[in-house]
Amino acid sequence: MAESRIAIYGAIGANIAIAVTKFVVAGITGSSAMLSEGIHSSVDTFNGVLLLVGLRLSKRPASVEHPFGHGKELYFWSLIVAVLIFGLGGGVSFYEGIEHIRHPEPLRDPTWNYVVLAAAAVFEGTSFLIALRQFRAQAGGTPFWQALDRSKDPTTYTVLAEDSAALAGLAVAALGIYLGHRFDMPVFDGAASMVIGLLLAGVALLLIAQSRGLLIGEGVRPETARAIRELAMAQPRVEEVGRVLSMYIGPDEVLAIVDVNFKDDTDTGEAAAAIAEIERQVRARFPMIKRLFIEASDAPPEPAPHS
Repeated sequence: MAESRIAIYGAIGANIAIAVTKFVVAGITGSSAMLSEGIHSSVDTFNGVLLLVGLRLSKRPASVEHPFGHGKELYFWSLIVAVLIFGLGGGVSFYEGIEHIRHPEPLRDPTWNYVVLAAAAVFEGTSFLIALRQFRAQAGGTPFWQALDRSKDPTTYTVLAEDSAALAGLAVAALGIYLGHRFDMPVFDGAASMVIGLLLAGVALLLIAQSRGLLIGEGVRPETARAIRELAMAQPRVEEVGRVLSMYIGPDEVLAIVDVNFKDDTDTGEAAAAIAEIERQVRARFPMIKRLFIEASDAPPEPAPHS
């Protein structure tokens, strides 16, 4: 979680500086795209604060009401962040673009727009590289896209998605401002604002889909479940292994239940030894499985008393 906080702090610091500058320059030059970019950076700043709130709340210890802890708090706040990106970031930017097309205003000297966009690209790029470095550290040697698909830590990939959208939005804003000034057609500036809005909405929908899956109870990947079954079946006294029931209850915490059927002549001592070995191997191979429950389908017989 410390790595996630570093990425979030980096994003917040960059977005605060960028948002203030963008709003000032938007007021000076009258650029709709620059105003949309200011809104975008403001939303990203607030989103970073919400992610920090989610991180803090998710680390609360388990209680009677929440016996498995509060890990899913992080998924809830990530969903709120995605909704804000969609509504405030995407929706307001798109609306601002429409209004600028309906009521175009001539662009004044665009020089400051380019200066701010270049500076913003440096800040956003730095934030992106920080988040990317933290993400790669968490992923280990797993290929980037595979690690991104498998990641259950919404803080890092949310920052990555926001910064990626920000860098793309800066390029779109620069193009809209250039075309609007070059051809004296403010409509290009408004169109750029609409494209930025659509870009943010697309990123938000992807984040919403990811948060939804984790909130409603996403389990481990099929290959992980198969590996757990294979470890259980490797025990000589195990006859059959049922489905592996699992659920992420936090970014790095999984609850798993394994149904095991022992051979008819297995006594309780042998069953207990087999269960202990299965638990040891599963936890060693998959450290994120913090809560593992192995249940015997049929109770093994008691061992015969020694004469």
